[in-house]
Amino acid sequence: MLVGPEPLTIIALPMTAHTVTTGITTTNRPFSGTFLAPRYWPLWLGLGLMKIMAVLPFRWQLALGRTGGRWLGRIARRRRRIAATNLELCFPELTAARRAELLEEHFAALGMALFETAMAWWAADEKLRGLARVEGVDHLERAMARGKGVILLTGHFTTLELGARFITWHQSFHALYRPHKNPLYETVMQRERERRSRLPPLAREDLRGVLRAFKRGRAVWYAPDQNHGPRNSVFVPFFGIPTCTITATARLAALSGAAVVPYFPRRLPGTEGYEVIVLPALENFPSGDVTVDTRRVNELLENAIRRAPEQYLWVHRRFKTRPPGSPSVYNF
Repeated sequence: MLVGPEPLTIIALPMTAHTVTTGITTTNRPFSGTFLAPRYWPLWLGLGLMKIMAVLPFRWQLALGRTGGRWLGRIARRRRRIAATNLELCFPELTAARRAELLEEHFAALGMALFETAMAWWAADEKLRGLARVEGVDHLERAMARGKGVILLTGHFTTLELGARFITWHQSFHALYRPHKNPLYETVMQRERERRSRLPPLAREDLRGVLRAFKRGRAVWYAPDQNHGPRNSVFVPFFGIPTCTITATARLAALSGAAVVPYFPRRLPGTEGYEVIVLPALENFPSGDVTVDTRRVNELLENAIRRAPEQYLWVHRRFKTRPPGSPSVYNF
């Protein structure tokens, strides 16, 4: 991210044709006329289908999502190899047969993620409240009462968007995110996230806006578990593997005094719906040792992943950046 061992660097939020940024308030202009160009038609069709997905009965969503995800696993061969490699690295104690089952379950979860994103953006609260339970909200309320802001810490689970929607029932927040390459998808994502969370998303480069949010006592959603290269990162264990991990969680907490409140979503078996577990704010965090703190974050994520391993984003090349002298693990 932006905070590293060198003096603090502030990078201004990049302006786009469809976003106006003033402080930490983002106002979306009407959709640009360029989004009517033929190159956007497939995405418009996909977004329309997602809106239909959002209103289907939950049983249909489960069945269609899992079927579509397994089909995706057959054609997305490179992503399948990445996920298989990650599972082999992280679960060496499992048999090859069990890892193969877990791989199939993961692609089924990826298929469901499309429906879950559609529900997060467009499903009515009445439908979702019957599917979800959120435990530990009192931990978040106590952290917010301190008035110094909260880092809502989570990971890249397939239920990411829907889990965030459930949190908005109890607490509004800014989502820290990486801008999408497709400007139409970026615009829709920003509009729907802001409509539900009641606060605008913040680009991860906008450190000034993030710190201003904390100063105003607000919550900021953050998932630090993707590989962004060695800058401002350290190698700490993740499933026993030295993993290049961004240090921003501890550094943001140190700069702002914000509490770090972890939460983790999970789809329950069958048609039981979803749960979100909010944990107490981390004590003695930051500790002053950024490596120790970053390792602690990885341990929290690992514990949450083990509860529903098929629902973690294994198709991401989490181990792309290797320690000096170590061979690549993605040799394809």
